Amino acid sequence: MGSVMHNQEEQGGGYLSGLNNEQRDAVESLDGPVLVLAGAGTGKTRVLTTRLAHLLNTGRAYPSQILAVTFTNKAAQEMKERVSGLLGGMPVEGWWLGTFHSLAARMLRRHADRVGLSSNFTILDPDDQVRLLKQIMEVEGIDTKKWVPKAMMGVIDRWKDRALTPERVGADEAGELAEGKLHKLYETYQARLRAVNACDFGDLLLHMITILRDPNDQSVLQEYHQRFRYIMVDEYQDTNVAQYLWLRLLAQGSKNICCVGDDDQSIYGWRGAEVGNILKFEKDFEGAKVIRLEQNYRSTNNILKAAHAVIANNEGRLGKELWSEAGDGEKLTVKGLWDGEAEARWIGEEIEQLQRQGKALSEIAVLVRAGFQTREFEERFIKLGVPYKVIGGPRFYERLEIRDALAYLRVVAQKADDLALERIINTPKRGIGNATVQTLYAYGRTYGICLHDAIIDLTQTDELRPKMKSTLMKLMDDFERWRSLVGSMDHAELAAQILDESGYMQMWKEDKTPEAPGRLENLKELISGMQEYDSLPEFLEHVALVLENQANSGGDFVTIMTLHGAKGLEFDQVFLPGWEEGVFPSQRSMDENGLKGLEEERRLAYVGITRARKRAYISFAANRRMYGSWVNSIPSRFVEELPKEQIEIETELGLAGNGRSSHWDSSGLAPKVQKRQVHERKVMNEEGEVFERGMRVFHDKFGYGKIIYIDGHKLDIAFDKAGKKRVMDNFVEKAD
Repeated sequence: MGSVMHNQEEQGGGYLSGLNNEQRDAVESLDGPVLVLAGAGTGKTRVLTTRLAHLLNTGRAYPSQILAVTFTNKAAQEMKERVSGLLGGMPVEGWWLGTFHSLAARMLRRHADRVGLSSNFTILDPDDQVRLLKQIMEVEGIDTKKWVPKAMMGVIDRWKDRALTPERVGADEAGELAEGKLHKLYETYQARLRAVNACDFGDLLLHMITILRDPNDQSVLQEYHQRFRYIMVDEYQDTNVAQYLWLRLLAQGSKNICCVGDDDQSIYGWRGAEVGNILKFEKDFEGAKVIRLEQNYRSTNNILKAAHAVIANNEGRLGKELWSEAGDGEKLTVKGLWDGEAEARWIGEEIEQLQRQGKALSEIAVLVRAGFQTREFEERFIKLGVPYKVIGGPRFYERLEIRDALAYLRVVAQKADDLALERIINTPKRGIGNATVQTLYAYGRTYGICLHDAIIDLTQTDELRPKMKSTLMKLMDDFERWRSLVGSMDHAELAAQILDESGYMQMWKEDKTPEAPGRLENLKELISGMQEYDSLPEFLEHVALVLENQANSGGDFVTIMTLHGAKGLEFDQVFLPGWEEGVFPSQRSMDENGLKGLEEERRLAYVGITRARKRAYISFAANRRMYGSWVNSIPSRFVEELPKEQIEIETELGLAGNGRSSHWDSSGLAPKVQKRQVHERKVMNEEGEVFERGMRVFHDKFGYGKIIYIDGHKLDIAFDKAGKKRVMDNFVEKAD
């Protein structure tokens, strides 16, 4: 086979032609460990596929002797097609090409008996995993509301990412999670999986690592050492500990392992990726050859120099500097604006200008650090009639938590809105099940009244259980009280109050899943956005129009997505908004991971800048409205790291300079919040006594308490012993 294929190359296969010197070196360096540091836009995919074709074409290996690992099935399929194309359309069969999970599953089916499974084992999906763990937690008597099974499953998944079997998990690893029983739960969970002949995705690699490093039987490891003459790995910077160990074990045979990746684009630490894997490659594989691909075929030199100036501030990197033959191109635009609304307006105007110049909307992207940032741009584009799509997630007003919050506001605005009331009647959990809701609907249909009125009627009867009656009565009282505040209270403050008092915000605060912080940010952004409208009805009407507008999805559209989602993509024009301390770099990331978190945020900035082919626009705002309060911001440290030679800075008139200011706390990490003045409502009773919110009072029946809300002459009071009650102002007196 080797000589035939070799002759084919000599006759002009030509797959090596067109490669630059470094690319060719990466393709032809077949022996020993090789690390290809492939910067953004340097032709990484071409090198990978050409190297595979070269291995086959030169007769170095049969397809079955090559292990090629990708991160997605799509990437594996594309690689297969491209290699076949390079070999003149010859089908390539029998090789081990796929994702970590698919390849590990293929291996495990052959050796399942060594870990107590049969070869026909089932692979559980994430929902089944959570369901199984919940069952185990309930048997152990662990409160699944306090210790959310999905969150606990997330911890177990992280252990598996680190190749930690139950016996390898230290006592301090679990801490107080699940009442200090998470380690035991992990053991039981693994035993239950074996009992039903199943495993989860994490087990595929975990079990294979256990088999491959079995000290009493090395026959399986030796079998794969003999089988795989060459190993190739894509996106090596995104590997976790388990993936790394699996690869190291397999590579101990031939030592012919080639890893392709970019340490400057390692941005998935939050899901277990270890940038250290690529940084210590030369230490792990003695005699490793490192090849740097630095010629960029995507961007202009100004873009590349700006990206390099930022990433050069990271200490944990191997070092490379991209360059291009495409010329310097336009400088990066750095724009300072007064507030978030002005930022959205400016980006909208720039996009309209690009349209007038004949630029396609499909070549324009707005890349944000966090999902909550999309709202302002979505609303601006709708006003301008600029088609757009949010990639990688739902549009702002279509997100679950936003729809829930809007449902609360709709019921306050219109009590006959049955669909909205049904949506949140048991969110958060109040013990109101489907059977109760159906009873309420049946009554409503019989008498031709809405769900709200049906509840009011039935709570005056004995049709419902006493506990259910009191729950529903409290909910209706809450809605009535919130309704009474419409018009007399700032509608954004009222929305914040509703989400707080209903327990909805608390529900997400207590939720330990990775999505919860983002949902809270979105809710805060919703409340901030309400400030732009004069009233609650006006805001709800606006949302209805927005949702109706979103049904229109044309062909050419602006892309809105997060920086994480944009990795691997490229656009002619890229807008990078929200470059402020606390937003980007993310305060949460720095708080949780310190310097390691900051360096990953900087790599994210590098990824953002290098998505641009022709032009990049970076913007920051001096003020952000967050949760009803104005926050004074300062430009991101990443803005300060941009080289002056490659940027053009524009700031709005009256905007402060770039230095850290009195608006920031002593650490320079967190903004001081400038609270808005809240009007304290007061009421005077018939005796002329004035009561106001926050005042201590005394009631003959309920004792001492504090006024929390005032509705006419009705006072909501949090009593020290009796809890929250609503009483008339004539029945209380000021406490001494």
